[in-house]
Amino acid sequence: MKPEIIRTVTLAEDGAHFIADCATQSIDDYGHFRLCLSGGNTPRAVYAALALLDCDWSKWIVTFGDERCVPPDDPQSNYRMASEAFLLVTTPGELLRIHGEHPPEEAALEYENILQQVAMRFGEERYRHDLILLGLGEDGHTASLFPGTKALSETRRSVVANFVPKFNGYRITTTYPLINAARKVAFLVNDPKKAHIIEGVLQRDPAYPASGVQPAMGALLWFIGK
Repeated sequence: MKPEIIRTVTLAEDGAHFIADCATQSIDDYGHFRLCLSGGNTPRAVYAALALLDCDWSKWIVTFGDERCVPPDDPQSNYRMASEAFLLVTTPGELLRIHGEHPPEEAALEYENILQQVAMRFGEERYRHDLILLGLGEDGHTASLFPGTKALSETRRSVVANFVPKFNGYRITTTYPLINAARKVAFLVNDPKKAHIIEGVLQRDPAYPASGVQPAMGALLWFIGK
């Protein structure tokens, strides 16, 4: 399915309303809304705008696409960023964080098991998000799927500990099998310097890991700031 591209000068507000609309539709259809969060500066602004909207937060199930191997109160933690931006204000019905303070392999397996338990609750073989939010790095990475790393070839696991040589350390990340099982995936990009990377991803250049995001039975959208 061809991705939908939305170019906007009000990315934070448009992104927030899109998420809220997805939530309303999912709650109407399934009785809940399963959202996967991204880290980074662009999502922070979207989350802050989202917190101002009137949503049925009690029916939200919030997960994370990746996490740094740090405690939840560390300034680098994706969980901390999302909490400060909107989670502490909105209090979703279920909030499932990655325990980045645990050893990487242990944290990845633990999170995969948590998602699998919820999937079983809904009668699914693999956890299926209603919406996954993703960012885009300057090297074309998304979540913590970096160029040349082992996680890119994962075909079975939903969550893995991925060693990233450029950081000489691990990240906990969701994988293509989980991401591509989602009903909707939306990239949030607000950096004009990444225009050539976006073009490469849209052309499915394998040099950019984000090009591997191709939902099997879902929609793919790009919110691109102008």
